[in-house]
Amino acid sequence: MGLAERRAAKRFQDESYPKLKTAIDEAAGFETSLEVDWSSLAIDESSHLYDECFPKVYFQPLIDAFAAICIDDMGKEALAEGLKQIVIKNEGGRSNPRDFTFDGGVLTIDHKPTTNVDNVKERAEAIQKILEKGL
Repeated sequence: MGLAERRAAKRFQDESYPKLKTAIDEAAGFETSLEVDWSSLAIDESSHLYDECFPKVYFQPLIDAFAAICIDDMGKEALAEGLKQIVIKNEGGRSNPRDFTFDGGVLTIDHKPTTNVDNVKERAEAIQKILEKGL
């Protein structure tokens, strides 16, 4: 990761991420514990894509999945009791939401940041399915 990537990731983290984190927490109905491995998301020669890709790949699917789960009190309670942490990273070279995991209360989203960007609905449905199965 070069200087351009570090700058772009830091700018996203400082300017865009706080609003997305607030939207995630609002959809969940509680303050989530969210760990983002920014250095793994900041892939070489892609800094110009972060503002478009990061929300679509990682954050909007969480918002949509949480909103779908929390349509009633039962869903809200189950999510609040069962979801302990969310981990977002790009370590395994994965680009399929079937590889997302929910184990021990930890939802792990390991996905390439610039691949299958527009498949927001597919990722949201995968997150919803894996959480509802594990809650």
